Amino acid sequence: MKPIKRPARRAALVVHVTASAGWLGLTLGLLALALTAATTQSLPMIEAACRSMKIFTDWLVIPVALLTLLSGLVLSLGTPWGLARHRWVYTKFWLTLATLTASVFALRPGVNDAADTVASGTPLANPLDLVMGPAVSLTAYVCMTVISILKPWGLTRRGRRMRVLATSRKVLDERSLRPTA
Repeated sequence: MKPIKRPARRAALVVHVTASAGWLGLTLGLLALALTAATTQSLPMIEAACRSMKIFTDWLVIPVALLTLLSGLVLSLGTPWGLARHRWVYTKFWLTLATLTASVFALRPGVNDAADTVASGTPLANPLDLVMGPAVSLTAYVCMTVISILKPWGLTRRGRRMRVLATSRKVLDERSLRPTA
């Protein structure tokens, strides 16, 4: 992919960081609500917490997660970092995809089931189940944040190959600029 220009790269970076921070904040909010539902004995408080979680998961988590994934793809494919050149970028991509998938297929249905159960007047069978999804997601997001800051590991096999090719092209270009007799 052709590298994106600096203003577009900066805009994509702002969108990515904002969406990622929003996803992290939503997860912290979900965790606080889940802990409230799991620790209180008040059925109206549990119902309020579950209904609030349902609003977060139905309307906010999936769009923010998709925006995070898409803006990360734009940044990785449109900058020298590349998607498969550096292990840390590749790891973040797969972690983001895994947490997005878990949000769609596990977190959202679990919250919806809990909200329906509580709305019918039945107490939750295991309220700690509500806590697990946001806790696992939060762990993944903190891990991705650490990876983004530290940029550990090195190049992937593909990244090493591309670096060797770029270096050999540079050597060939320098030879062609030498004056000949």
